[in-house]
Amino acid sequence: MMEENLYEYDEQFRDGIATVDEEGKRVWVYPKKPKGYFHNLRKVVSAVLLILLFAGPFITISGRPLLLLNIFERKFVIFGQAFWPQDFFLLALLLITFFVFVILFTVVFGRLWCGWACPQTLFMEMVFRKIEYWLEGDANQQRKLNQRNWDFDKIWRKGLKHAIFMLVSIIIAHTVMAYLIGYKEVINIVSQPPTAHLSGFIGLTFFTFIFYGVFSYLREQACIAICPYGRLQGVLLDKKSIAVMYDWLRGEPRGKIKKNSDEQPKGDCIDCKLCVHVCPTGIDIRNGTQLECVNCTACIDACDEVMVKINKPKGLIRYASYDSIKEGVKGLFNNRVKAYSVVLLLLISVLITALATRSEIDVTILKVPGQLYQKTDDGQITNLYNVQFINKTFEPTEVSLRVLSLDQAEISKVGGGNLKIEANSLAEGVYFIKIPSENIKSAKTSVTVGVFNGEELVDEIDTKFLGPVSISN
Repeated sequence: MMEENLYEYDEQFRDGIATVDEEGKRVWVYPKKPKGYFHNLRKVVSAVLLILLFAGPFITISGRPLLLLNIFERKFVIFGQAFWPQDFFLLALLLITFFVFVILFTVVFGRLWCGWACPQTLFMEMVFRKIEYWLEGDANQQRKLNQRNWDFDKIWRKGLKHAIFMLVSIIIAHTVMAYLIGYKEVINIVSQPPTAHLSGFIGLTFFTFIFYGVFSYLREQACIAICPYGRLQGVLLDKKSIAVMYDWLRGEPRGKIKKNSDEQPKGDCIDCKLCVHVCPTGIDIRNGTQLECVNCTACIDACDEVMVKINKPKGLIRYASYDSIKEGVKGLFNNRVKAYSVVLLLLISVLITALATRSEIDVTILKVPGQLYQKTDDGQITNLYNVQFINKTFEPTEVSLRVLSLDQAEISKVGGGNLKIEANSLAEGVYFIKIPSENIKSAKTSVTVGVFNGEELVDEIDTKFLGPVSISN
């Protein structure tokens, strides 16, 4: 009977999540303030990443933004390189490469990203919870404060906390908006009345309340119930994946230390439950790898501190794989990792090649709808084309077109002259292609048009030229 009850205790965590009770109501998590080696290391990493995040909109490469994701104007700048909808192939390739990298990284290192670099974790654990600890104290003090009646002390602490939460959310919202439209446009929006930029003001307000809601109320539920990456890891992790693991061989059977008694637990785990109390998602890591675990290492620091106090070696909870604990296997480069690595290297090679050969000026040539060919008095056949140019560079340019594939063929802009295109902009022109009738051998002739920036050939475009059927005969 004792064994059956123990089995039920060990397995009951699989029937639900720690943050929801039997009635389906949310259980608010009050994690104990973390401290220790890994937490100090995470604070340094978090500080660097947060500085980069907030400085990102102001960082430029040769006068170009480091990262701009302007979905409104369909213009993207990544590491100083501009991308347009016409570069969808490159963006898709970049996303596929990133996705494969995520898979490979997760297969080997589990949810290391979630605990150390995810913006949700950085802001929640290293900013918002730090504010909460400062104003309301540790877990037990927060719990008591929430349970007691409203008085002056509770009002000012709660009021100041949420005021700071809102201020930080405003700063985050403006930073996110700067990544979408550029920091200069954000400054322009906030320096004028809301009515002058109503859509921008609504966007900033929307982002502010989204972030405030996520970090003041939703919290760990974003990782547990919303983030798709948490669900993805369930099909990617295997027994060789590195994650935060409890060494059950060393720790079990667990039991509390009894003073003045010769009967002591055989395992190193004294069942103090500090690993549970510090967990920001409320799980018990001793139950094994769980989708709620974000690998934040708080349980490692808490357990190491206890091990030092009871004169046991550290590492009862540590970064490890299932195989490394059970069988002593430490190798990570298995066949699946090798396969992912090969695919990743191939994708990166294709991506680098595509970026290196990418044209700085994108040109689209289409025949004017409803227009057939025309024959001039001097015996030439002409076709009329709409030509669209996209300047992907950050400098204005002037382009000209020349026919490369046929002798005596000419292309000229209606109105004469070359076309000037501003930096990072689109321009259109109407062009005639003239070909002597004796050079036309079929009703549809393939024509290659060269795009020149000065005397430099920057692109070649193929199009069709319509001629009289009688000539083709």
